[in-house]
Amino acid sequence: MRNKKFQNILERLANYVKSSLPQGMKTVLWLLKLTIPVSFAVFLLDFLGILNIIAGWVTPLFKLIGLSGQASVVLITSFFTNIYSAIAVMTTLAIGYREGTILAVMCLISHALIVETAIQKKTGSNPWRMIVTRLSGSFIAAILLNVILPVQPIIAPVNLIHETKEFVPEFHIWFANISVTILKIVILVNLLLILQKILNEFGLIKWLLMPFTPLLRIMGLPASTGFLWMVAYTLGLSYGGAIMISQSEEVKLNPEDADLLNHHIALSHSQLEDTLLFVAVGYPIVILVLPRILLAIVYVWIRRFELWVKKVS
Repeated sequence: MRNKKFQNILERLANYVKSSLPQGMKTVLWLLKLTIPVSFAVFLLDFLGILNIIAGWVTPLFKLIGLSGQASVVLITSFFTNIYSAIAVMTTLAIGYREGTILAVMCLISHALIVETAIQKKTGSNPWRMIVTRLSGSFIAAILLNVILPVQPIIAPVNLIHETKEFVPEFHIWFANISVTILKIVILVNLLLILQKILNEFGLIKWLLMPFTPLLRIMGLPASTGFLWMVAYTLGLSYGGAIMISQSEEVKLNPEDADLLNHHIALSHSQLEDTLLFVAVGYPIVILVLPRILLAIVYVWIRRFELWVKKVS
């Protein structure tokens, strides 16, 4: 009897894997069609020095929030790429601790705008609204932190060293990095979809999310978004977005709930991996985490109020 039950469970698990893989690979291909061209375009912009030119244009704006012109290079890089790239640029510049803390929070909110906005658009949110949400959130966080954090002596900026780059070696570095990214997308997206299906079929999601239900209410998020919220907080928006796309296509997540979740995770996601990367280089975890969560809560409740006004008017 036990062997038969065990065999039955194994057969069910095999069926979940088999049924999830086609859907997972469909999502993977969509993500790769977006990620690879964007990544290569950014590589070219960086190689040609265009990112530095763009950063120079926005330097006056950055000075208004207590950041140097060099900080704009870091943030512009993060807009188009990921946290790893932003940290790599930060470590080559003379970014002070106070300025680096503010910049880290901004990057955590508004990195990878093109790819992650496309994911949120596919799950039902207005892409321009998502961009405005993330950019406004990052600058609001910077303004508040600029007021709150103790002022440090201004260090004279260090001139950037413009090294002569050769295309082929730089391309090899880019190709190695994008290959790792592709591998992560293929593995994690499929594993997440399989895990989500298994947890759903065995009724484990509700037990997994039960401790977080009161927190979701405070955040203004529907209970139906709990698993996706957890995935976005631990693994990030790109991988969490894969499951959101899946559930939206299967109509398991209604558009309003998805939109509320998008407003939250636009400002506060990847609280594990990305945050720990900045902690590893010396920035305080409380300041990296708390402002994003608080801003996300405010933005969601503003959105809920908007939706309520539309319904009663």
